[in-house]
Amino acid sequence: MIEWTPLGGRTGRPRYLELADAIARDVASGVLRPGDRLPPQRQLAERLGIDFTTVSRGYGEAQSRGLVQSHVGRGTFIAQSDVAPEAPDLRRKGDRDLTMNLPPEPADPDLIAKMQEGLAAVSANMIALLRYQSTTGGDVDKEAASSWLSLRGMVPSLDRVAITPGAHPTILAVLMLLARPGDVILSESVTYPGVRAIAARLNLRLEGLASDADGVLPDALAAAITELGPKALYLNPTLNNPTTRTIPLARRQALAEVLNHHGLPLIEDDAYGFIPPHPPAPFATLAPGLVWHIGGLAKCIGAGLRLAYTVAPDARAAAQLAQCLRTISVMPSPLCMALATRWIQDGTADSIRRFIRAETVARQGIAGEILSRFDFDADRAAFNIWLHLPQGRSRAEIMGRMSGAGLGIMPSDAFTVQGEPGESVRVCLGGELTRDALRERLNLLGNALEPESWGG
Repeated sequence: MIEWTPLGGRTGRPRYLELADAIARDVASGVLRPGDRLPPQRQLAERLGIDFTTVSRGYGEAQSRGLVQSHVGRGTFIAQSDVAPEAPDLRRKGDRDLTMNLPPEPADPDLIAKMQEGLAAVSANMIALLRYQSTTGGDVDKEAASSWLSLRGMVPSLDRVAITPGAHPTILAVLMLLARPGDVILSESVTYPGVRAIAARLNLRLEGLASDADGVLPDALAAAITELGPKALYLNPTLNNPTTRTIPLARRQALAEVLNHHGLPLIEDDAYGFIPPHPPAPFATLAPGLVWHIGGLAKCIGAGLRLAYTVAPDARAAAQLAQCLRTISVMPSPLCMALATRWIQDGTADSIRRFIRAETVARQGIAGEILSRFDFDADRAAFNIWLHLPQGRSRAEIMGRMSGAGLGIMPSDAFTVQGEPGESVRVCLGGELTRDALRERLNLLGNALEPESWGG
């Protein structure tokens, strides 16, 4: 028998669940190993100052999760595992897409152990999570979503909250609700490629708006509304993909005034809004009756969750969204919802977000050091830089020279709404790259950009 005492503060969950969670956490971190005998229930109850029945329920919960095995007269032991946790399926590591703008991946063993603990806890409800469920999430998941959205200063009623299967299908569903083939949708002149693809698929006219360093110009928006009769405006206002630009609060207020005056709906793609330490208030707080706020989890927790916390302008709009999403995707993954809810409740989600924020600052520092002699737009909280190529250099040549280098580079063509794309490329700094690997690849890019490397 080992002298084990569960550590960690209260989480607000029932005490017996906290005990089972502590066992799962210590198994994941290696504090408890297969075959270890846990303290007798009465002894642990006295040590913790809780009821014997609470410990008994905690051990029972741990057994239902497959963490422990109890033997009458012998005690409770950490279960043997047939699969070593340190032996991941390496085939999955090769399935990656360098064209995506990914957050840095956690490498800290303690954080990974917390993430794995959450997955182990969720597995206790495995059978229930394999059933069909609500199209936009049940109350327990919406409550967690509301808690997460409060980090952005939003406190929406639950009848306006929809848990959706990622930002991309949510944008598709909202545009299907708002527009018909041939209608005009406004956006920034350089914008997220996904909305361009969706607009093309729905046969919508995507029109880019004039901007300055602070974002879309209010006068340009007002003029476009009058001249083009658009059905909606799409904005990626915080850490715009790819320019890294964030629309400041004063400009947001001016744009919200135009939207409110004309009654034009806004699709606010807040993919990166949880990353900066002090981002401007979302548009959803400035024009709540018009804004479809989409708080995706892909950038602030992980793309594999395929979830977004969406706030509709009102309860009726949320119901319409649910009907449309039922047609597109039936429901978000209950497994992913449960895991995200668990991570939000126990603080893991915020730990991941803080890691991403700190690591991104470090990577932006590396990019600023190595590419300081070149012209690019950046932000300390952005996962990429927007690199403007030296005069006489073409994006096609840079793409060719960097092919196979293991660095995610995408040309401006993918982001340009209309007109001739400029000689710029998005360079991704996140994903599975370590800092050393990133430094090596950025040095290759810097060498490829130097005039002497081109000959002639």
